[in-house]
Amino acid sequence: MDPRPSAPRLPSARLEPLRFERHFLTKVWGGRALERRPGLALPPGKIGEAWEVVDREGENSLVATGGLKGFSLRELMKRHGKELLGNVPAGKDGRFPLLVKYIDAAENLSVQVHPDDDSAPRIAGAEAKSEAWYIVDAKPGSRIYAGLRPEVTAREFERVADGPGVLETLLAWEVAPGDCLMVPGGTVHAIGAGVTILEVQQNSDTTYRLWDWGRTGRETHVAEALRCIRFGDPVRAPIRPRWFPEGELQVAHLARCKHFGINALKVSSRVRRSTQSQFNLYAVIEGEGRLRWDEEERALARGDVWLVPASCGYHHFEPLRGELLLLHGLYRP
Repeated sequence: MDPRPSAPRLPSARLEPLRFERHFLTKVWGGRALERRPGLALPPGKIGEAWEVVDREGENSLVATGGLKGFSLRELMKRHGKELLGNVPAGKDGRFPLLVKYIDAAENLSVQVHPDDDSAPRIAGAEAKSEAWYIVDAKPGSRIYAGLRPEVTAREFERVADGPGVLETLLAWEVAPGDCLMVPGGTVHAIGAGVTILEVQQNSDTTYRLWDWGRTGRETHVAEALRCIRFGDPVRAPIRPRWFPEGELQVAHLARCKHFGINALKVSSRVRRSTQSQFNLYAVIEGEGRLRWDEEERALARGDVWLVPASCGYHHFEPLRGELLLLHGLYRP
């Protein structure tokens, strides 16, 4: 239930940059790596995910700071959707269109696939999900699996889809901090042990698990998965950031699809940014600083994820010491 359902509508001028309370999920494959990078304070247990921005029926982000503290993202979308989104269309049922979370793969995640925009309408209850992975940390030699080898046919894949032989059909990539990979819906994938990522995705929680590395007790969905796998897709390898000057910033363009894009920003001095009439998401990967708008400011700490509403217009970032490394997510890069 939204904590303040009877609150009056706030004027758009008071819709401020938003940081939300984290929602932690324990997972069989989780661990404690998020304490190291990006430096989150974790509850006890094997923490596999930290949801930073979510507008789902079963889980909804609550504003953690400022004048809107305690409001849910669902409530803000209902009352201030246009000011929040700007020119960006809302997601299904008027919800915020993206979901942002950290993932700690202390052990291998299942081999799985999500439906894409074409296959989701053909599967009861399915929601499309394309996602991008930014590698926050990775142990030496750790890898991710994403995409099928070009020679693999649908018939060959089906024979091995629910067992260890599925690994022989997948492309595997060693990764390092700073790498990024776009994972469109329909791509078979798995995050390998020792990898910590920040994931930006469509607002969906539809996952079809194929093989769970011999773990028992978790359901698999091979029939559904086979209906949405995109055979013959081009190979997509992780990319390293290539930095280019853009005004007072250094910018690296990392991933893009029709639903969102992500860039990395290096901020070494005070810089002014514009929302360009759409919401902006910023994750603090390294460093500390200040986020300023109008006559107000908020502290930036490593690991923070901020949602800057479209109506905020101009806003400023200022590092306290050294350099800020930000991951920037938006609808139209």
